[in-house]
Amino acid sequence: MATKGGTVKAASGFNAIDDAQALRKAMKGLGTDEDAIIGVLAYRNTAQRQEIRTAYKSNIGRDLIDDLKSELSSNFEQVIVGMMMPTVLYDVQELRRAMKGAGTDEGCLIEILASRTPEEIRRINQTYQQQYGRSLEEDICSDTSFMFQRVLVSLTAGGRDEGNYLDDGLVKQDAQDLYEAGEKKWGTDEVKFLSILCSRNRNHLLHVFDEYKRISQKDIEQSIKSETSGSFEDALLAIVKCMRNKPAYFAERLYKSMKGLGTDDNTLIRVMVSRAEIDMLDIRANFKRLYGKSLYSFIKGDTSGDYRKVLLILCGGDD
Repeated sequence: MATKGGTVKAASGFNAIDDAQALRKAMKGLGTDEDAIIGVLAYRNTAQRQEIRTAYKSNIGRDLIDDLKSELSSNFEQVIVGMMMPTVLYDVQELRRAMKGAGTDEGCLIEILASRTPEEIRRINQTYQQQYGRSLEEDICSDTSFMFQRVLVSLTAGGRDEGNYLDDGLVKQDAQDLYEAGEKKWGTDEVKFLSILCSRNRNHLLHVFDEYKRISQKDIEQSIKSETSGSFEDALLAIVKCMRNKPAYFAERLYKSMKGLGTDDNTLIRVMVSRAEIDMLDIRANFKRLYGKSLYSFIKGDTSGDYRKVLLILCGGDD
């Protein structure tokens, strides 16, 4: 898939020390100059923000993230601190947040584990272990159950074939197996769904979905909806959607985070921060195509203040 890419690029003429000093000035003394903070951090990419953090430490002798946390609050703090995290660490902290305390943010677990590449999953596993002294899989197993747990554990293994290889015989076999595991039988063989959807390469799965439709006269998503339920259903649907069109999946996540009463700020912030440098332009295009309105206009109508300013910069413009 040709991608338009992200909205946040490396700033030219970048000087980490100058930026560090500008940030210190914005936070020193009475009151905080939020616009100055936005003016620096929202226009640098993740790698540059890491350099600023290092320069802040070595030139000012303080931790930038600690200072930001003490000066900012609520959603504005959450988005700025999120932007200061290296990409993998941000994913890891979000996964941890989704599981700690009462209740589980299943949507967050599904979104990260279903959309990241096997290589990204491997780095997430390593970093999680370093950060928390236990494996991501252990925490998933203690926090989830049944088939939902099994699909997350499969995704966490990061074992998806990364090639493009296509075997027509296997495509037909997989499609038939899925059909027999769901539509054709009474009850559902969930393990069959899980093993095929979590291990095969993208090219192969796209052909399986086409073949499945030919055999069953139903789209694979329709079948998943009628054969499964709850978080397990959500996870399988997310895998299918990410295989078909990842930016459209994220566009849907953003839309659902803002439509209706109240905003799911955790999801809104996570998607905007984690995709800004990767495929935000594609997400925007898909958002407009799917919902008839621009992502920019949705954010504008759904958020306020400095929080809104940052999100609109990450969005990168109106369509």
